Amino acid sequence: MNTNQQYDTAVASARDIFLHKTKDYGTSWRVYRIISVADQIYIKAKRIRTIQETGVQKIGDDVISEFKGILNYGIIGLIQLDIRDEEQEDLPVDTVALLYNEKVGIAKKLMQDKNHDYGEAWREMSQESFVDLILAKILRIKQILANKGKTTVSEGIDANFFDIVNYAVFALILIDEKVHAA
Repeated sequence: MNTNQQYDTAVASARDIFLHKTKDYGTSWRVYRIISVADQIYIKAKRIRTIQETGVQKIGDDVISEFKGILNYGIIGLIQLDIRDEEQEDLPVDTVALLYNEKVGIAKKLMQDKNHDYGEAWREMSQESFVDLILAKILRIKQILANKGKTTVSEGIDANFFDIVNYAVFALILIDEKVHAA
Protein backbone atom coordinates (compact mmCIF):
# COMPACT_ATOMS: atom_id res chain seq x y z
CA MET A 1 0.00 0.00 0.00
CA ASN A 2 1.12 3.53 -0.61
CA THR A 3 0.72 6.40 1.87
CA ASN A 4 -2.59 7.58 0.42
CA GLN A 5 -4.09 4.11 0.74
CA GLN A 6 -2.71 3.69 4.26
CA TYR A 7 -4.13 7.09 5.19
CA ASP A 8 -7.57 6.10 3.88
CA THR A 9 -7.44 2.78 5.74
CA ALA A 10 -6.49 4.41 9.05
CA VAL A 11 -9.21 7.04 8.67
CA ALA A 12 -11.86 4.51 7.60
CA SER A 13 -11.53 2.61 10.86
CA ALA A 14 -11.82 5.78 12.95
CA ARG A 15 -14.68 7.10 10.80
CA ASP A 16 -16.57 3.83 11.24
CA ILE A 17 -16.36 4.14 15.03
CA PHE A 18 -17.34 7.81 14.85
CA LEU A 19 -20.42 7.19 12.72
CA HIS A 20 -21.53 4.21 14.82
CA LYS A 21 -21.24 6.35 17.96
CA THR A 22 -23.22 9.07 16.18
CA LYS A 23 -25.98 6.53 15.60
CA ASP A 24 -25.84 5.49 19.26
CA TYR A 25 -25.49 8.91 20.90
CA GLY A 26 -26.55 11.40 18.25
CA THR A 27 -24.43 14.50 17.98
CA SER A 28 -24.14 15.10 21.72
CA TRP A 29 -20.61 16.40 21.01
CA ARG A 30 -22.22 19.52 19.51
CA VAL A 31 -22.43 20.96 23.05
CA TYR A 32 -18.62 20.94 23.33
CA ARG A 33 -16.85 24.24 23.18
CA ILE A 34 -13.45 24.21 21.49
CA ILE A 35 -11.69 24.16 24.86
CA SER A 36 -13.60 20.97 25.76
CA VAL A 37 -12.59 19.30 22.50
CA ALA A 38 -8.98 20.31 23.17
CA ASP A 39 -9.21 18.85 26.67
CA GLN A 40 -10.57 15.55 25.35
CA ILE A 41 -7.59 15.26 22.99
CA TYR A 42 -5.25 16.29 25.82
CA ILE A 43 -6.60 13.54 28.07
CA LYS A 44 -6.13 10.88 25.39
CA ALA A 45 -2.62 12.05 24.50
CA LYS A 46 -1.60 12.21 28.18
CA ARG A 47 -2.88 8.66 28.67
CA ILE A 48 -0.81 7.41 25.73
CA ARG A 49 2.22 9.24 27.15
CA THR A 50 1.68 7.65 30.57
CA ILE A 51 1.46 4.19 28.99
CA GLN A 52 4.60 4.90 26.96
CA GLU A 53 6.52 6.05 30.04
CA THR A 54 5.32 3.42 32.52
CA GLY A 55 4.67 0.47 30.24
CA VAL A 56 1.52 -0.15 32.28
CA GLN A 57 -2.06 -0.02 31.03
CA LYS A 58 -4.85 -0.60 33.54
CA ILE A 59 -8.00 -0.04 31.47
CA GLY A 60 -9.10 -1.74 28.29
CA ASP A 61 -8.80 1.01 25.67
CA ASP A 62 -5.50 0.42 23.90
CA VAL A 63 -3.15 2.95 22.31
CA ILE A 64 -4.72 2.34 18.91
CA SER A 65 -8.18 3.27 20.17
CA GLU A 66 -6.75 6.39 21.83
CA PHE A 67 -5.14 7.55 18.56
CA LYS A 68 -8.45 6.92 16.78
CA GLY A 69 -10.17 8.97 19.47
CA ILE A 70 -7.66 11.79 18.98
CA LEU A 71 -8.30 11.69 15.23
CA ASN A 72 -12.06 11.80 15.78
CA TYR A 73 -11.92 14.61 18.33
CA GLY A 74 -9.72 16.55 15.91
CA ILE A 75 -12.46 16.22 13.31
CA ILE A 76 -15.06 17.26 15.89
CA GLY A 77 -12.99 20.36 16.62
CA LEU A 78 -12.83 21.26 12.94
CA ILE A 79 -16.58 20.75 12.51
CA GLN A 80 -17.31 22.81 15.63
CA LEU A 81 -15.20 25.67 14.27
CA ASP A 82 -17.41 25.74 11.18
CA ILE A 83 -20.82 25.28 12.83
CA ARG A 84 -21.15 28.07 15.34
CA ASP A 85 -24.93 27.75 15.59
CA GLU A 86 -25.40 26.31 19.09
CA GLU A 87 -29.09 25.81 18.38
CA GLN A 88 -28.25 23.17 15.78
CA GLU A 89 -27.25 20.42 18.21
CA ASP A 90 -28.82 17.47 16.43
CA LEU A 91 -27.29 16.70 13.04
CA PRO A 92 -28.40 13.77 10.86
CA VAL A 93 -25.85 10.96 10.51
CA ASP A 94 -25.56 11.53 6.75
CA THR A 95 -24.74 15.21 7.34
CA VAL A 96 -22.13 14.25 9.94
CA ALA A 97 -20.59 11.78 7.47
CA LEU A 98 -20.34 14.50 4.82
CA LEU A 99 -18.76 16.96 7.27
CA TYR A 100 -16.33 14.29 8.50
CA ASN A 101 -15.31 13.40 4.95
CA GLU A 102 -14.87 17.07 4.05
CA LYS A 103 -12.50 17.68 6.96
CA VAL A 104 -10.57 14.47 6.29
CA GLY A 105 -10.22 15.49 2.64
CA ILE A 106 -8.64 18.79 3.67
CA ALA A 107 -6.37 17.02 6.18
CA LYS A 108 -5.29 14.48 3.56
CA LYS A 109 -4.47 17.22 1.03
CA LEU A 110 -2.39 18.96 3.71
CA MET A 111 -0.60 15.66 4.40
CA GLN A 112 0.12 15.19 0.69
CA ASP A 113 1.51 18.73 0.36
CA LYS A 114 3.69 18.37 3.45
CA ASN A 115 4.86 14.90 2.36
CA HIS A 116 5.98 16.47 -0.92
CA ASP A 117 8.02 19.11 0.89
CA TYR A 118 9.27 16.99 3.81
CA GLY A 119 9.76 13.66 2.04
CA GLU A 120 7.60 11.67 4.47
CA ALA A 121 9.94 12.41 7.36
CA TRP A 122 7.16 11.31 9.73
CA ARG A 123 7.94 7.68 8.83
CA GLU A 124 11.19 8.01 10.80
CA MET A 125 9.60 9.61 13.86
CA SER A 126 8.86 7.89 17.14
CA GLN A 127 5.39 7.35 18.54
CA GLU A 128 6.53 9.43 21.51
CA SER A 129 7.19 12.37 19.18
CA PHE A 130 3.70 12.17 17.72
CA VAL A 131 2.23 12.29 21.22
CA ASP A 132 4.46 15.22 22.21
CA LEU A 133 3.54 17.11 19.03
CA ILE A 134 -0.17 16.50 19.69
CA LEU A 135 0.22 17.78 23.25
CA ALA A 136 2.10 20.87 21.99
CA LYS A 137 -0.65 21.56 19.43
CA ILE A 138 -3.26 21.32 22.20
CA LEU A 139 -1.33 23.80 24.32
CA ARG A 140 -1.17 26.13 21.31
CA ILE A 141 -4.94 25.86 20.83
CA LYS A 142 -5.47 26.66 24.51
CA GLN A 143 -3.21 29.71 24.24
CA ILE A 144 -4.99 30.94 21.12
CA LEU A 145 -8.30 30.56 22.96
CA ALA A 146 -6.86 32.49 25.92
CA ASN A 147 -5.91 35.19 23.39
CA LYS A 148 -9.58 35.34 22.28
CA GLY A 149 -8.74 33.54 19.03
CA LYS A 150 -6.21 36.13 17.90
CA THR A 151 -2.75 35.33 16.60
CA THR A 152 -0.17 37.78 15.31
CA VAL A 153 1.91 35.56 13.02
CA SER A 154 0.92 32.01 13.93
CA GLU A 155 -1.54 29.61 12.35
CA GLY A 156 -5.01 29.45 13.81
CA ILE A 157 -6.88 26.82 15.76
CA ASP A 158 -7.96 24.98 12.62
CA ALA A 159 -4.38 24.43 11.43
CA ASN A 160 -3.51 22.89 14.79
CA PHE A 161 -6.50 20.52 14.63
CA PHE A 162 -5.52 19.49 11.09
CA ASP A 163 -1.98 18.70 12.28
CA ILE A 164 -3.36 16.71 15.22
CA VAL A 165 -5.52 14.65 12.86
CA ASN A 166 -2.53 13.91 10.66
CA TYR A 167 -0.23 13.01 13.56
CA ALA A 168 -2.84 10.53 14.80
CA VAL A 169 -3.15 9.02 11.31
CA PHE A 170 0.65 8.72 11.04
CA ALA A 171 0.77 6.94 14.39
CA LEU A 172 -1.96 4.52 13.28
CA ILE A 173 -0.15 3.80 10.00
CA LEU A 174 3.14 3.06 11.78
CA ILE A 175 1.37 0.85 14.33
CA ASP A 176 -0.27 -1.04 11.47
CA GLU A 177 3.15 -1.44 9.82
CA LYS A 178 4.49 -2.81 13.15
CA VAL A 179 7.05 0.02 13.25
CA HIS A 180 5.50 1.27 16.51
CA ALA A 181 4.06 -0.72 19.38
CA ALA A 182 0.33 -0.94 19.81
